Amino acid sequence: MIQGIGAAVGVAIGKAFVLPAWDWDVPDQRMEKVDLSLEFERLYEGIRTSKTEIEDMKNEIKETVGVSESGIFDAHLAILEDPVFMSEIQGIIERQYKAAEVAVKEAIDHFVTMFDLLDDEYMKERALDIKDVGNRLLKHLLGTPEVTLPADTNPYILVARELSPSQLVHLNPNHVLGMVTMAGGLTSHSAIMARALGIPLVSGLENKLSKPLETGDFLIIDGGEGKVFVDPSEDIIAHYTAIAENQAKHKEQLQALATVDAVTQDGVHMHLMGNISSMNDLRQVLKHGAEGVGLFRTEFLYMNRAAFPEEEEQYEVYKQITLAAEGRPVVIRTLDIGGDKQLEYFDLPEEENPFLGYRAIRISLDNKEMFKTQLCAILRASDYGNVKIMYPMISSLEELRQANAILEEAKRDLDQRGLKYNVNIQVGIMIEVPATAQIADLLAAEVDFFSIGTNDLVQYVLAVDRMNETIAHLYRWYHPAVLRMLRQTVQAAKEAGIPVSVCGEMAGDEKSIPIWMHLGVDHLSMSPQSLLRVKHKVLNTNAAHVREVGARCYQLSTATEIENELNEV
Repeated sequence: MIQGIGAAVGVAIGKAFVLPAWDWDVPDQRMEKVDLSLEFERLYEGIRTSKTEIEDMKNEIKETVGVSESGIFDAHLAILEDPVFMSEIQGIIERQYKAAEVAVKEAIDHFVTMFDLLDDEYMKERALDIKDVGNRLLKHLLGTPEVTLPADTNPYILVARELSPSQLVHLNPNHVLGMVTMAGGLTSHSAIMARALGIPLVSGLENKLSKPLETGDFLIIDGGEGKVFVDPSEDIIAHYTAIAENQAKHKEQLQALATVDAVTQDGVHMHLMGNISSMNDLRQVLKHGAEGVGLFRTEFLYMNRAAFPEEEEQYEVYKQITLAAEGRPVVIRTLDIGGDKQLEYFDLPEEENPFLGYRAIRISLDNKEMFKTQLCAILRASDYGNVKIMYPMISSLEELRQANAILEEAKRDLDQRGLKYNVNIQVGIMIEVPATAQIADLLAAEVDFFSIGTNDLVQYVLAVDRMNETIAHLYRWYHPAVLRMLRQTVQAAKEAGIPVSVCGEMAGDEKSIPIWMHLGVDHLSMSPQSLLRVKHKVLNTNAAHVREVGARCYQLSTATEIENELNEV
């Protein structure tokens, strides 16, 4: 048995197909000075072609997997426009008279080596993005075909040193039983894609194999435990075959729950909603039985374009989502950019700490016309269903009042134009900043609902960057400080008589149900992949019992003790 990193859960049993490395030897070819302009033209043409291909792949992923996952290719487009990366290539051509493909290869090697030397797993994994983009560019400069996955063989377990997003785009889940990579980890793009596609993945086998894996090797992989078995014994095959069969049966059973309400054994109804970014996401959450949309992330409407979307375009999108929801609630969050989400056409300042900087409602309040345009579009869509407005990253009463003042301006604008909207539209805020939780009682008096965004709230409460693999072990949902912050927020909402929901990843963790039931939170919004799993847990739960478990969690002193208590349920 070889122990790696469990990057995407599930068991796969089958023969290996080893993917050849996507890499080329490039002779050190030098040019005459008079030919440099030709090399630059070849480079720029390769960049244009690469951008077109990346855009096509992005659109394909957006349709087949989801908008969030398609954002992987935004990073690839950004590399082709990165002035540091491009100036490195241009400098090699101009100063050393080297051919464009030689310059690209040297630049890739330089940056990949530099990133690999950093003591940061997240940055090491981002080196793969540079290699992927660089190899795409090399492909066009050299006129060679890229390495592709087999499409006409029996299902296989895909083995590679590393898997690039470009290679995963055309991956057919019906052909790939599972994946094994030598490099990579939990935050790699291959892991993100594997989890979205429901394909088991074990990563991090570098230097752990006594001999290289070969095409045809019989493998068993456990993507939850991070285990790989090569030519396993009959006993191990029998053991994991039973696990795989149970997983397949459980998956079928879960899908059968799509039309069943999430009600505990003693009659408590948990309202499970979906987090979406597109119409495709909405179809998925409704397919899995969501009772509505608890979070519609609108920033994806603003990405991959040359300018801010106009009111009419936004209105049509919001309207179509609202109509498709067929009367179910649709909570639309206003623009939440900044931090890890950038717009090419909007010049955000470079910041030491972007997650603590210029982002979300701070940007909207500074760009009043942009904000008002979005609010007008949301208001107009509210005439077609149960639409609610939600502001992200509110941290003070002044910000809330500013946002609401602009909302009133938007309403007056629509009145003057004779356009309809729901005059009683509900307005809420995200609770994702510790300051907001501390003044939740003051804010509750001026909003219609709260939605707790646990992803940011946890990282701000604990001062832990959730994308930093070095300190990932400190990012604990069940830290006592986090639980106390949740209780304070819920109590403030109850005292004000307003509903409170949860829309972060913690909502999609079935272990958290005792916490929510103890606090009296009965609206949870999550990704499509989590809905049926959480519903299954609710249906097999006795609310009275787990409320006691949740209460005990508040008597414990450490995250580990709390997690152990929850694991017993």
